[in-house]
Amino acid sequence: MEEKDKKENGEYTGEIKGGLRPSMKLLVMGIINQKPKNSMEVVLSSEPQDEDTDGDVGLQLKVSFVDKAVHRNARLAGKWGRPETTLSYFPFAAGESFKMEIVCEHQQFRILVDGQPLCGFTHRLSRLASLTALRVSGDFQLTKVA
Repeated sequence: MEEKDKKENGEYTGEIKGGLRPSMKLLVMGIINQKPKNSMEVVLSSEPQDEDTDGDVGLQLKVSFVDKAVHRNARLAGKWGRPETTLSYFPFAAGESFKMEIVCEHQQFRILVDGQPLCGFTHRLSRLASLTALRVSGDFQLTKVA
């Protein structure tokens, strides 16, 4: 994981050297803002990009502090799929630190927060190696990406 550009507002874009492979693990650590207004987003995509480009997104993980929900989705050939929202619990609290691990397995991404399984997301994109960018943004202060 190579650090490209860090911005002060909890935004980060990094490169995943050689793309994602099963058994790889990504780590995102941070502290949720005291009064999170909106959401936090973690995106694994085929290129560092802005919202308006059509690159593939293998995993979009959007944490909504208002709804206490974690939305997962993917974009293939410019089209977003059906979002998944089922959760066993909501681990994020205002002002609290968190450690999110995204484990790439053969069939799915497994997402853990503070060591506890949160949810899974079955791969919709077959070419995992094409996922070379990690983008993190939202209402939190990023402390570590690995």
